[in-house]
Amino acid sequence: MRADDRIAIADDGAGIVLAPAPGEGATGTALVFIPGAKVDPWAYAALLSGLVTDDGLAVVITTPGLNLAFFDLRPLSTFTGLAPDVGTWMVGGHSLGGVRACQLASDAGALVLFASYCANDLSGSALPVLSLAGSEDGLSTPQMIADARHLLPADATMIEIPGASHASHASFGDDGAHPGDGTPTATDAEVSAVVTDQVGELASRLP
Repeated sequence: MRADDRIAIADDGAGIVLAPAPGEGATGTALVFIPGAKVDPWAYAALLSGLVTDDGLAVVITTPGLNLAFFDLRPLSTFTGLAPDVGTWMVGGHSLGGVRACQLASDAGALVLFASYCANDLSGSALPVLSLAGSEDGLSTPQMIADARHLLPADATMIEIPGASHASHASFGDDGAHPGDGTPTATDAEVSAVVTDQVGELASRLP
């Protein structure tokens, strides 16, 4: 990814910013992405890079202290301020990072869950929501995501990626294997393609 001259990369400590390089067709829409617990933020860079190169989005991957995003109490504005030229913001996260994203969703234009679900009730909101899950996920299992479905708006888009696990082998984060991840049968490229297509489609519908 660092060798791809279509992507401009910056890291100021609060977050890693991946943005379309000048002349690469930036759309003015971006995603604040919150990592899962104890996962290096850079582990998500390759997975999310297609949003930059294919969809023209900027991505801010937050860098919480101790890699524990759930206890990061900074507001969304801490991270949106890292890309001041963006007009429309989505917020999302992986695993426990997604739980935190749900708490910040009222300050964003859309919510994207990556192998995650909400603990707070957003069912009465008009917020566009996309949930990306893995059929082989042993932590945020399909049943757990189904059990929390009632906390999302009725029109939330629920996508289960066949063969994707929780994090190992880069299904939702290139951080190596973790206990309980599940065994993926989908390739990294297959999972990344679904992420790029689905998040890009959601972004295209936002004002």
